[in-house]
Amino acid sequence: MVKSFQLSFSFGHPQTQNASVQSRRDLRNSNPNPNSYGNPNSTRKGEVSDLKMQLRQLAGSRSPGTDDSKRDLFKKVISYMTIGIDVSSLFSEMVMCSATSDIVLKKMCYLYVGNYAKGNPDIALLTINFLQKDCKDEDPMIRGLALRSLCSLRVANLVEYLVGPLGLGLKDGNSYVRMVATIGVLKLYHISAATCIDADFPAMLKHLLLNDPDTQVVANCLSALQEIWSLEASQSEEASREREALLSKPVIYYFLNRMKEFSEWAQCLVLELVAKYVPSDSNEIFDIMNLLEDRLQHANGAVVLATIKLFLQLTLSMTDVHQQVYERIKAPLLTLVSSGSPEQSYAVLSHLHLLVMRAPMLFSSDYKHFYCQYNESFYVKKLKLEMLTAVANENNTYEIGECTIAVTQCFTEIAVVGKSVCPVTELCEYAANVDIPIARESIRAVGKIALQQYDVNAIVDRLLQFLEMEKDYGTAETLVLVKDLLRKYPQWSHDCIAVVGNISSKNVQEPKAKAALIWMLGEYAQEMQDAPYVLESLIDNWDDEHSAEVRLHLLTAVMKCFLRRPPETQKALGAALAAGLADFHQDVHDRALFYYRLLQHNVSVAENVVNPPKQAVSVFADTQSSEIKDRIFDEFNSLSVVYQKPSYMFTDKEHRGAFSFTEELGNLSIGVESASNVVSAQIVEASDNDLLLSTSEKEESRGPSSNGSAYSAPSYGASSNHPLPAHSPQSSLAIDDLLGLGLTISANPEPLPPSLMLNPRAVLDPSAFQQKWRQLPISVSQEYTMNPQGVAALTTPQSLLRHMQGHSIYCIASGGQAPNFKFFFFAQKVEELSTFLVECVINSSSCKAQLKIKADDETTSQAFSDLFQSALSTLGTP
Repeated sequence: MVKSFQLSFSFGHPQTQNASVQSRRDLRNSNPNPNSYGNPNSTRKGEVSDLKMQLRQLAGSRSPGTDDSKRDLFKKVISYMTIGIDVSSLFSEMVMCSATSDIVLKKMCYLYVGNYAKGNPDIALLTINFLQKDCKDEDPMIRGLALRSLCSLRVANLVEYLVGPLGLGLKDGNSYVRMVATIGVLKLYHISAATCIDADFPAMLKHLLLNDPDTQVVANCLSALQEIWSLEASQSEEASREREALLSKPVIYYFLNRMKEFSEWAQCLVLELVAKYVPSDSNEIFDIMNLLEDRLQHANGAVVLATIKLFLQLTLSMTDVHQQVYERIKAPLLTLVSSGSPEQSYAVLSHLHLLVMRAPMLFSSDYKHFYCQYNESFYVKKLKLEMLTAVANENNTYEIGECTIAVTQCFTEIAVVGKSVCPVTELCEYAANVDIPIARESIRAVGKIALQQYDVNAIVDRLLQFLEMEKDYGTAETLVLVKDLLRKYPQWSHDCIAVVGNISSKNVQEPKAKAALIWMLGEYAQEMQDAPYVLESLIDNWDDEHSAEVRLHLLTAVMKCFLRRPPETQKALGAALAAGLADFHQDVHDRALFYYRLLQHNVSVAENVVNPPKQAVSVFADTQSSEIKDRIFDEFNSLSVVYQKPSYMFTDKEHRGAFSFTEELGNLSIGVESASNVVSAQIVEASDNDLLLSTSEKEESRGPSSNGSAYSAPSYGASSNHPLPAHSPQSSLAIDDLLGLGLTISANPEPLPPSLMLNPRAVLDPSAFQQKWRQLPISVSQEYTMNPQGVAALTTPQSLLRHMQGHSIYCIASGGQAPNFKFFFFAQKVEELSTFLVECVINSSSCKAQLKIKADDETTSQAFSDLFQSALSTLGTP
């Protein structure tokens, strides 16, 4: 029998600390307008000298009004310091004037001292005496401020002066001083860990942790000890034991019993600690949950999220209770979403989004909470649409679909969307008032709902209506979805094709939408009477089509159409193959050549390859693996949930890449070495290839390119002298005549030796390389296909650098991670001082290399490019 925990509702009240409110107000009001002091670039030596003189006169004065005069002078000094004027020459006078009981003057003086002490260790020594004296002041506020300033000097040579005041501060009778001292111990540890450990400060913090009556002191001790013992655990077994002792049952329950006394920040700290504790049995789990249940109703979102994370982790192995937790946390999360700033709402909504994606069935009855409001921000609406899609099921699909469609068609005047069902006909009049990005997301949401496994006939009908909206963005998004719809539900082909057939290809400009339309023209060529002629018109505009994806789909669609309706498509296929064979993009060129050879070999085989019997797609691939999702769930209540990726993907250096891949070499963050050295590239798992370069979106320049193929393909035009594949002349001429290519046969010419000679002892200073790279324009930009042996050799990128060095081409910087590597090379001509600079980005998974070449003499750039590719082609070969 599952044990339930009692639910109660209460709101926590954050504690406040006693502070000098009037002092803070005086200091805030004391900041003058920086613009009133002129140009920040001016040295104002005269004014600084006057301030020095005035401060010296007031240093020993005890006359009435002296403190007010000091305030005015201190304000000017702080203002000058703020706008970048060097006032370090006033250090002695500022220290002498600090001999006062005015706390505002003390604060300004400590601010001044802390700013200049680290950069001037010698003059920082002057502050030790007056700071140590202030650490013994009668006013606890001054004692605390002085101790904080003393620990903030961050000068390693002065650590010996911190030990005494810190020891006294930890034993001070005032809680504010003890609170400052606990953080001061952590600052001391980061300056000199040995000094901190030798002074036995961690043991003193542990004593305060378990015995101090002030909860803020306890929280600071916990924060400091966690950090110190975590850093020391790798070197000391005692520190490792102490860190584990923090997770013992007595310590955990000590914190839990004092939970309501802690501030909001401290409560989050304690909840994070309790989340690491492993209860002994289920009874202990219920005790902890009942003790913390009221934290779910706290007014602070951080406390609520930390409590939710704890509850979810405690009940992971208890399925029924875990489901109860989901039901219990709905209301607090939805309350937080509806209150606070848009940014806070988005952070909470991101966590709710994670839970919805993890257990959509538990939220299926709450779908109305995910309806979009007309005045919400785009990022909030986008998350809500994704959640609506996730919770859709047999019972609510139609209603969600109707409301999502309404959201798509009208977002600026759609306050009624928050109600139940929204008739499409009533909202069509708002179609002119559309938030386009959200409209796109809404159409995608409708498509995802339609692709789920239940009866969605009405939703599909509404989806097809978007093709009649005469909105470019609506037509584009819908075409992409209809393509996927037909792949999963072929039985819908008649209804879909009837609507798609009325769309003019001239009105579809977005590459993905055009590719989807072309796919349908090829796949359903027999049902669409105008398919051959529409494809022929698209081929006529081949040179105007900049998207390689569209050209690839066009080749396949024409091939399918030819195999089903040969007489009408023969001319179009010939033109498509000729254009594809002459295409600069390697994938397009290879596919055209493949189809050409396939038709040469056997038309029946070609039909089995290009247009085989297809099975309906049951499940579409998810963009995130289950392992990634579980990792994000484990990092609940962190930025991982907001970014929707595990923390290592945006914190670990190896996953960010060795340097930033930018256009300018000057933005590299790795060291640049001499030409004789090799900079090794870091290698990680290939599954992280999306963390570096997005090679799936390649640069598509419309210029001539050398693709570096090992074979020479047929080209467009009767005057071509490129060879055909090794088949009989009769069969080649027959297929050429059939398709109207007009190709001829010639022998395969031997490659010519390179005419460009490089200096084998080329030398270039890294700074000179950087300057040249910024100044010279790109003279050659090409994509090159590497051989498999060369790609295999990239498992050790140093081999490429040594190989190129053997061809008198030297690497000056490199980096990246598998499968993406980036190299900067240089070379020089023998006969003159002409330099070539190369940026080479290699993707080992696609065997592609992106080359950018800059040269002093641009007329020789292409010759050097040929030589560079020739050297690259022999990588890995014996």
